[in-house]
Amino acid sequence: MINRVELHNGVRIVEEQLPALRSVSIGIWILSGSRYEGDHCNGISHLIEHMLFKGTSTRSARDIAEGFDSIGGHANAFTSKEYTCLYAKVMDQHADFALDLMYDMLMNSNFDEEELEREKNVIYEEIAMTEDTPDDIIHDYLHDISFKNHPLSKPILGDQKTLEKLTRDDILAYKQAFYTADRIVVSVAGNITEHLSQKVKNVFLQIPNSSSKTDLLMDYYKNESMEKQKDTSQAHLCLGYKGVPIGNESIYEINILNNILGGSMSSRLFQKIREDLGLTYTIFSYHNAFRDNGLITVYGATTVEQLSQLEEEIHNTVIELQKGMVSEKEINNTIQQLKGNLVLGLENPNSRMHRNGMNELLNQKHLSLDQLISKFESISRDDVIDLAAKVFNDSPSKACILPLDV
Repeated sequence: MINRVELHNGVRIVEEQLPALRSVSIGIWILSGSRYEGDHCNGISHLIEHMLFKGTSTRSARDIAEGFDSIGGHANAFTSKEYTCLYAKVMDQHADFALDLMYDMLMNSNFDEEELEREKNVIYEEIAMTEDTPDDIIHDYLHDISFKNHPLSKPILGDQKTLEKLTRDDILAYKQAFYTADRIVVSVAGNITEHLSQKVKNVFLQIPNSSSKTDLLMDYYKNESMEKQKDTSQAHLCLGYKGVPIGNESIYEINILNNILGGSMSSRLFQKIREDLGLTYTIFSYHNAFRDNGLITVYGATTVEQLSQLEEEIHNTVIELQKGMVSEKEINNTIQQLKGNLVLGLENPNSRMHRNGMNELLNQKHLSLDQLISKFESISRDDVIDLAAKVFNDSPSKACILPLDV
């Protein structure tokens, strides 16, 4: 049972009581990511996420690290294109302490200028590492061309030239604009006491009322192509097909469609391209759903000599789906697999906290496990075929990385 509360200042709280556990997962979700950044500050959301661990007005970076270690807890954070999340999992007896520490990090980080420059250097290395990993950076390239001139094209990490210019004042101004009460969700799952539930409300009521910036949302997709050369021994290929946004009525159908295409070991791409033809070690697909857009991505890597064949086989597989060549058995097996993933995933309180926090932040309904399963079981073969005809009707966007000597 999920309990939802909206405080007077606009902060939303979602709690899921799991009394059989001895742990609590706490997540603070902020509607702040790379899509909200201008070109002059691309990467600032991710930089702020890093800086939350670098000291507050009363705690040093070491104090924060030792604080979580002293209670046997695990804390981390991440930034996406649409949100930032600071989270921790601790024993239930230490939940109070963890909440105080996380709130201090969120609201009282001092963004020391020396620490800021040091952390920028860490992120420069993170950017370099990503650039040196073709099977990682190619997905950024695909988003860049699929959402060209749209906010979703911006990379989460930003780039070194932009980050070098960012100042402490820039960070404070951005944080004031986007870390506002109406853009914050607190998600808690686990053995939640009445005391902890009340404390979450009392603590987050301290955030002042605020009026945040209006988000610009628009349906957008470009099927363009790009090619780069890097010091790599393989050719890397990413193809992008227009998907559906979060909350779209076809979100369940597209999860089934993606799983059949390349979302599992029994998928068509894996079985045909890897198992039958031996063209590649890695081949898969996934669907990204954003607030206003979606993208199905297919990734594979192979030798330069086999690249054309790899692309052709992917194209042939997609065309089969586009023409409705899907069996009832595939649909039923996929539904069972997705149901299993749901059930097994939600046995982890951290997964429940993540699901509830993201759903609330992005204004999605909080469906029970039985309701989610019912949604998948209600999908027919015709539903999937109709969606495949729409999704795969156009040519995909394409990003390719080739070795330097080609």
